[in-house]
Amino acid sequence: MTSTSCKLFVASALSFGLIAGCSDSGSSAIDARTTPAIDATAGTIDARDNNVPDAAPNPACTMVSGTDLELVEVVNGLSSPLLVTAPSGDPRLFIIEQDGLIRVVENGQLLATPFADLTGVVRASGNEQGLLGLAFHPQYSSNGKFYVYYTARSPANDVVIAEYTVSSDANVASTTGRILLTIDEPRSNHNGGMLAFGADGYLHAAVGDGGKQGDPDGNAQNLNIHLGKILRFDVDSQTQPYGIPADNPFASGGGLPEIWAYGLRNPWRFSFDSKNGDIYIGDVGQGRREEISVQPGANAGIDYGWNTVEGLICYNAQSCDMSGKVAPVVDYDHSQGRNSITGGFVYRGTCFPDIDGWYFYADYTSEQIYKFKYAGGVATEQAELFIDPQNQIGGLTSFGQDGFGELYVVSRNGRIFHIAATQ
Repeated sequence: MTSTSCKLFVASALSFGLIAGCSDSGSSAIDARTTPAIDATAGTIDARDNNVPDAAPNPACTMVSGTDLELVEVVNGLSSPLLVTAPSGDPRLFIIEQDGLIRVVENGQLLATPFADLTGVVRASGNEQGLLGLAFHPQYSSNGKFYVYYTARSPANDVVIAEYTVSSDANVASTTGRILLTIDEPRSNHNGGMLAFGADGYLHAAVGDGGKQGDPDGNAQNLNIHLGKILRFDVDSQTQPYGIPADNPFASGGGLPEIWAYGLRNPWRFSFDSKNGDIYIGDVGQGRREEISVQPGANAGIDYGWNTVEGLICYNAQSCDMSGKVAPVVDYDHSQGRNSITGGFVYRGTCFPDIDGWYFYADYTSEQIYKFKYAGGVATEQAELFIDPQNQIGGLTSFGQDGFGELYVVSRNGRIFHIAATQ
């Protein structure tokens, strides 16, 4: 799949109700222009203890030394899976399917009843649309809250970020939730889709530039539009539908208060290193370069350069002003059949100690998997990993991370693989 076309695949639809977070009319959409109150104290983390912990030791883990890796199938039979995740310390796997289902794997078995069915509100008719992201609240074990990112049936193509809770059945979510934010999407592609909580306890969301070649509307550099940005919310604020952290770079003006970083094209997958809070962003390129950017998670207001630059080169120009723009740590061209990067995760599990600190990423089109270690501001120990000699993957749509820091590969063909050291 080329980076100018698609990252995902088509699916279907059913039902899941939503309650707007603060709509007087009862409408299921909150106007993206709503400006929530700003939290009082910049950078303060309150008594909720929202810090994301290092991975707990995996009780089912047999520690294996070495850096020779293989893919071990965990489950199959899924429909266009896009992400694997889990609450911290939870032994289950939660898998999102593009058409709007969240599935549960428990004790190695794919449960027949979905954890959640969002097919009634999710639009998955385009190549890059569907249920794209899922994140569990850091205190999920006590508050049962989780967050989803999807493209909506109505208004068609719009991006929705919503909050739900688990029901009295630990394997089934409540059928009502509340919308935090609706973003007007002018086209069906470049939707981003990742959600993740940082070490600061705030929810982050990656939003694409709104589509069409080259970002002709200039959305990624426009600080008055959510498109082409990383957004940051305080979902625990007393303000509804969410609060604005006081240290967001535009909390007091100069841009939309939700914006944390900008200048991104289609940041399909980003993640935080649970050890130090660094953010790793895989941004799908236009026609020449693919890139991974890394920054300390506390660095606000970063301009990653799109659409002035694409990777390390000027976009569609012989020269350009790169001042104030942060360059990626990894940048590659479109040779060897590579043209659509998929960002991954830093390994911080306990099963395979010799790969601690490795960041895994891939190219969707070529299905090549790579790793590096980030040290001293640069990507070190870069290498391609030949861990799929039998070509099992069949379309690497995403990586995943479980509740103990173990990493997974998500395949378009309905299979999930654990990345494991060979014994």
